[in-house]
Amino acid sequence: MNMLIFPHANSKEIFNFDVTEIEILQNGNIFKGYNGGEASTDDGITITANNFEYNKIATTLIARKNVNLKDKNKNLFIIADEIFYIKNIEKIIAIGNVQIKDEINNLIINADKIFYFKNEDKIIADGNVSLNDVTKNIILETKKITYQKNLNKVFTEGKTSTYIDSKYEIYSKNVTYLLDKMSLYSSQKTTVKNNKFAIFSLDNFNYQINDEFLKGKNVLIIENTHLPIEKRNQFNFESGFFDLKNNNFKTTGTKIKLQKDLFDKSENDPRLYGVSSLKKKNITSVKKAVFTSCKKTDRCPAWQLEASEIKHDQKNKQIIYDNAVLKVYDVPVFYFPKFFHPDPTVKRQSGFLQPEINSSNILGSSLSIPYYHVISEDKDFTFNPIFFTKNAKMIQSEYRQKNENSSLIADFAITNGYKSTSTQKKKNINHFFSNFKKDLKINNFFTSDLHLFVERISKDTYLKIFGDNLSNSSVKPMNSDVMNSGFDLLLENETFFLSGGANIYEDLTKLQSDRYQYVLPYYNFSLNSIPTNNGSINFSSSGNNTLDNTNNAKSRVINDVSYSFNEKIFGNVGLSNNLSFYFKNLNSVGKNVAQYKSSPQVEIQSLLELNSELPLSKKTVLNNQTLVPRLSLRFNPGDMKNHSDTERKININNIFDINRLGLEDSFESGNSLTLGIDYKKENIEDKDKSLEIKLASVFRDSEEKNVPSQTTLNKKNSNLFGSVNYQFSKFLDIDYDFAIDNKINNFEYNSIELGLSLNNFITKFNFIEEDLELGNTNIFENTTSYNFNDSNSIKFRTRRNREINLTEYYNLVYEYKNDCLTAGIRFNKTYYEDRDLKPSENLMFTISFFPITSIEQSFK
Repeated sequence: MNMLIFPHANSKEIFNFDVTEIEILQNGNIFKGYNGGEASTDDGITITANNFEYNKIATTLIARKNVNLKDKNKNLFIIADEIFYIKNIEKIIAIGNVQIKDEINNLIINADKIFYFKNEDKIIADGNVSLNDVTKNIILETKKITYQKNLNKVFTEGKTSTYIDSKYEIYSKNVTYLLDKMSLYSSQKTTVKNNKFAIFSLDNFNYQINDEFLKGKNVLIIENTHLPIEKRNQFNFESGFFDLKNNNFKTTGTKIKLQKDLFDKSENDPRLYGVSSLKKKNITSVKKAVFTSCKKTDRCPAWQLEASEIKHDQKNKQIIYDNAVLKVYDVPVFYFPKFFHPDPTVKRQSGFLQPEINSSNILGSSLSIPYYHVISEDKDFTFNPIFFTKNAKMIQSEYRQKNENSSLIADFAITNGYKSTSTQKKKNINHFFSNFKKDLKINNFFTSDLHLFVERISKDTYLKIFGDNLSNSSVKPMNSDVMNSGFDLLLENETFFLSGGANIYEDLTKLQSDRYQYVLPYYNFSLNSIPTNNGSINFSSSGNNTLDNTNNAKSRVINDVSYSFNEKIFGNVGLSNNLSFYFKNLNSVGKNVAQYKSSPQVEIQSLLELNSELPLSKKTVLNNQTLVPRLSLRFNPGDMKNHSDTERKININNIFDINRLGLEDSFESGNSLTLGIDYKKENIEDKDKSLEIKLASVFRDSEEKNVPSQTTLNKKNSNLFGSVNYQFSKFLDIDYDFAIDNKINNFEYNSIELGLSLNNFITKFNFIEEDLELGNTNIFENTTSYNFNDSNSIKFRTRRNREINLTEYYNLVYEYKNDCLTAGIRFNKTYYEDRDLKPSENLMFTISFFPITSIEQSFK
């Protein structure tokens, strides 16, 4: 049914209806249409809906259910549950699940309610509003939006969330969006998040969408927001302009707080302040800058570096300082016109390293200027010339190569013009150290490592003389008296372990003719323990071919098998028993060696051991007490190699070990009974109070001449070995180890360690005395320290050899230390003398400005 309705007699506007059913009420003033239809106007408005109601007097049209409105002239579409069209003022109200689409600007607005002022070309959306700029991929979410369509301008009211191209999220209030200029701005506090885990907080903002330019005041930027707080960087700017696309910026009033553990010290607060900052491409600069890594307190930092400009070159990964002054507690101490160092992300970069100054009574003062060079991604090289005031010069170089499964380090140096204090002759000397490691990646082995190493010096006291100058060498030998060269192979899987190789040892304290020991080759093999119903089986094998002292040679292959029964505990009395059988197959041949014959020998040895313990305990209101009697009964039906002159030490801690003599080729001969007792008393209320006593001795049916005599286990009744540990309180404790001869007449060994701790005062005294068969030693040591506070401490160490009535050394150290600065003075006096080395006094001053540099100066 088609119908024309004239709202007023003098009206120029009409609605055209095409509806399925019609109802006219109130003398034709109310018109209702049902079951679907369409209403339209002559000025381009078309509305489709299930139901219509038109009030002729009010000129108001209500459309309900599945309502669609189209403004043909303005390319505007509205979808809603209900629409009110007040024709005389050209106001359209859409309610319920409203969506309006502007096809000209390609905008879609969703809201609970939308007001469309047709004559003003204005749209107001209210309640759960979402505006989607489809073309620019921009979404605004807020409570209320005003869209000034003719001005291409959007206003929001209240909290507003903006999402831009999946790259940026902007959270603000009362935001203005200019569609033609593609800009967003607000005078309210704003948060901007990007997809690179950075957050910008601003008092106000202006964002140019196409260029990705952000401006604002009182800007706070937090980086690495996906990481823990201590790993985040924080930037504060009074105002700033940020090119987010190219990561450039220009700011005023700069405060940068770097991540706390940037330099691997979580207590640091590294920070950089300046009056302005600029980043353009790969260069970031801060004007009138101040940098420190010290923990932030109310006082001035321990050190800070002030510069007219600090630049960070991201391409070359360098930090460059112009006109820099280093201040210690606000006092200027160093001035640098210009210097640079790698930034914290750099692990390897070519350039000069920190110079070092040393002093020696043999070499005089020295200056080293190392240069580090990166050859390639897996290779680098350090060239280190060292100049001595006593006319000697050293050139040291270290080459390093790191591959996926291998590494190589080689250190070589040559010294020209060294003059020996003993011979007064000049001589060129040198060293060569190298270390090669490779993971062979053999299938079915979780360890398959090859290790090759070389240690060579041309002067016996070389490391003792030049050791301080080689402090940066990563392959310098640990022992300055013994050089070791050779190779090792390690193989391990779930079943066994195998090691083998060859070694050459050079003992620099011996004569040239007797200093070398060759172990060519050697191997060690062991199977993992094999469980059985009643216990477990263990098997190991070892062998070596050794030449030392010029013409002493021996070859050995040793196979060991042991079977240990499971521990048996007799419930009624709590007695614990363990029975073990040990078998050794020794295959040997020797030349000029007392233990081995010159013709091949095959020997079988065996040992039976029974261990028993009876733990007893007593608990009172004040104390817990335990008493554990122990015995080890051993039977060896065979003999052993002659080790009577072999140096070995027995004490209460190893006397119950099955190989307490530390011998590879022999079981301890004879039949022996080791008896011991352990007693411990602990205070229940005060855990710092305790008493522990251990005693043990060995008994035999006959003397064994081949057992090392120094241990006294060769006698029918050995020494009585024992220890007493008495902790009086958390302030005082005593450790006493001793050995008494079997007649209980003489103490052959005494070791007393006394520890005293009172608040910040800590001291330890150690006295060691060996007498009669156990040796000839008499040494007194003391270490004392006092902490004045958390930052200041002093430590003193001395050692006196009472046997020769000589104090071996004094060490006195004062240290000041906080989270970013360490300074110390060390006095060392030695009485040691070895060829070119003479007794000396050494005063050393060190200071470290973490992480910038360290300075060390010694005076001898």
